[in-house]
Amino acid sequence: MSLSVSLKTAASGLQAAQASLRAISDNIANVNTPGYVRKAVDQTPLVVDGVGMGVRVDGVKRITDEYLQTASFTAASDASRYAVLSQYLDNAQSLFGDPSGDGYFFSRIDDIYAAFATAADDPSSTLLRTQALSNIDDFLAEADRINGQLAELSDTIETRVLADVSRANDLLAQINQLNAEIGRAKLVNADASGSENIQSQLLDELSTLMNVRVTRRAEGGVIVRSTEGVLLAGDGAAKLAYNRSDSTPGYISALAPGGTVAQPIQIASGEIRGLMDLRDRELPQLSDQLGEFLTRTIQQINAAHNASTAFPAPASLTGRNTGLDLPTAVSGFTGATTLAVVDANGVLVQRVDIDFDAGTMSANGGPATAFTPATFLAQLNAQFGGQATATFSGGALSLSATSPNGLAIDEGDSKKAGRGFSHFFGLNDLIRETSYTNYDTGLSLTDAHGFTAGDQITLRLSSPDGLPIRDVTVTVPAGAQMSDLINALNNTATGVGLYGAFSLDSEGALTFQGSAPANAQLSVVTDNTKRGAGGPSISQLFGLGAIERSSRASRFEVAAAIDADPTRMAFGKLDLTVAATAPTIRPGDGRGALALSQAGDTTVRFQAAGSLGQVTMTASRYASEFGGSIGRNAAAAETRKEGSAAVMAEATARRQSVEGVNLDEELVNMTTYQQAFNASARMIQAAKDLFDVLVNMV
Repeated sequence: MSLSVSLKTAASGLQAAQASLRAISDNIANVNTPGYVRKAVDQTPLVVDGVGMGVRVDGVKRITDEYLQTASFTAASDASRYAVLSQYLDNAQSLFGDPSGDGYFFSRIDDIYAAFATAADDPSSTLLRTQALSNIDDFLAEADRINGQLAELSDTIETRVLADVSRANDLLAQINQLNAEIGRAKLVNADASGSENIQSQLLDELSTLMNVRVTRRAEGGVIVRSTEGVLLAGDGAAKLAYNRSDSTPGYISALAPGGTVAQPIQIASGEIRGLMDLRDRELPQLSDQLGEFLTRTIQQINAAHNASTAFPAPASLTGRNTGLDLPTAVSGFTGATTLAVVDANGVLVQRVDIDFDAGTMSANGGPATAFTPATFLAQLNAQFGGQATATFSGGALSLSATSPNGLAIDEGDSKKAGRGFSHFFGLNDLIRETSYTNYDTGLSLTDAHGFTAGDQITLRLSSPDGLPIRDVTVTVPAGAQMSDLINALNNTATGVGLYGAFSLDSEGALTFQGSAPANAQLSVVTDNTKRGAGGPSISQLFGLGAIERSSRASRFEVAAAIDADPTRMAFGKLDLTVAATAPTIRPGDGRGALALSQAGDTTVRFQAAGSLGQVTMTASRYASEFGGSIGRNAAAAETRKEGSAAVMAEATARRQSVEGVNLDEELVNMTTYQQAFNASARMIQAAKDLFDVLVNMV
């Protein structure tokens, strides 16, 4: 080996040792710097014609493990998702109060039943009646407060999603910009570790917002893609957008650099996924279940109230808007009911017995007269014989007695959609609804659907994670029956038939069920349909869409006339077994109040809502199940949060063990490269000495 070769070899070793010592110094100096990844000098042997000529410094590299980095990203996304779910579900649970405290929401219904039981012992007491009404008002006000605050939580979550998407766009832009800086540094063999560390921190933050796929670019930097492979950053940054409306699920779309059409992308994890789950599923389901609980609980209270009567009997009974025309509303009733006109003392003046099975009416036990749904109103007025009048307008049936008489009703065994005659029409409801809350319409496939032909409803079919599958616009068919409407909704070309089916159950409830493998979810985009003149839309009558169902809990109030005069509460019962001149209703009768106190023990069908499927149980039992499910969901979210946080901590620790700075290891490396530096320096000195000897010899 010539002296010049030896000198070049030693010089290359000296330079390599110096570069390594600089890298080690940087590592030690940044031992406590968050996000710093240790680095090392990349060296390769320098060989010329098969002869070693020293070492070449190829650059400085960060010590990373792509597998551990990917695991860390995944764990961070899951941890963020479940952390936000736990936070807001805990907030939602707190709205219902402490189960062990006096203000617990579900204990308020027991207070109502208890107040009715107390009033049954002294039905003439205005104070006890007022207390019962006060308990109902408190219960309804608390339900309205909870539902309102759930809506406010949803608004807060939506604002947070928008902020997260905006931050994700900033991160993608910065990651893409750093790619250029890293590429330039790599091109000239410079140290790009500073920019790479910053980029790594940005990726860590991005992974907490949304799950992404990260791959390395050959020229330096990274390529970021969505779950399905849509380019988000690398060769330009995509622009993310949060797409939502009040009535449809939200989803994220990405507009590629230079593109004109945004593409929906899957967000399977991260804080954004957790927030969208809360906004589109968890909170609406909670509101829906609250509405279902109130609807059925109030249904049973109203059932008891409609089966009872006040003393003195009210001069008029005004029903609720059923959303139906009278022939359709009357059609399908079974059993029998009795309408009575009584004087101020409760003595029977006129009695009309209606037998729906036989399709007949009779007055005061006289001969039966046939009626049809179309002639029902005219026949009823005829049987009243001028002692009372029945009218039907705006979907509501009303009865008015001729002054100074009053009206009382014996429900008998009449039944339609699980409700008696008076209850179905809401003639004597204690608690009124301001809009539609009970979607058991009582309609059958052969009934007229009543919607105006040519009107349209636009439905959106979405995947379970909110990504839109297809929007379909269904036109109300010319066919008049419910079967025609359902066939139009289920049409495979212009309806939902490719992704699921609508069905009408025995109570007249219209439901949609998505089919595998898409398991599509349904929402309402627009609905301009109308049943009759000024009637409800399809979504209102049948409770389709999140907006319609999640706002039910705020649609109840005590009947204004009863709230103003508690003596009008129906605490008595109509007794048709007494002698002709004896009072059929009497003051001091508490049988109606007793029935009201037992309303919570009556079995009723609850439609699927929230975390509970369709069940048949008492309102009191459902309250326990509902309250328990709220606690279980919050506890499950907390468990998932703790579990994902533990996984993230482990993934971070393992990643840190590779990427982090170990002082002992760095000191060993420093000693090694110091010795290498000294050896190279001594070799240079030896070469110099030999040159000096040779020069002196010459």
